Amino acid sequence: MGVTKKIPERMCVVCRQMKPKAELIRIVNSEDGVTVDKTGKLGGRGVYLCKCKECITKALKNKGFVKQHGFSLENVAQELENLIEQ
Repeated sequence: MGVTKKIPERMCVVCRQMKPKAELIRIVNSEDGVTVDKTGKLGGRGVYLCKCKECITKALKNKGFVKQHGFSLENVAQELENLIEQ
């Protein structure tokens, strides 16, 4: 009898859909500032976004994002837009 490995799921903060962690982008607010966490292991408060253009665009335009999550995406906007193009 094979043991099935559980795939960790996280929720996108924009569309609120649960997806496998590997399909999402993690953005971290740490003491060093806001960064895109490509490894998924950086310390700090993190949020997850889908890798789709719609979710990233909505997150960048959302004025309430700062109030809800405690940080702005202005510093990583260019990096997020580059991820959309890939």
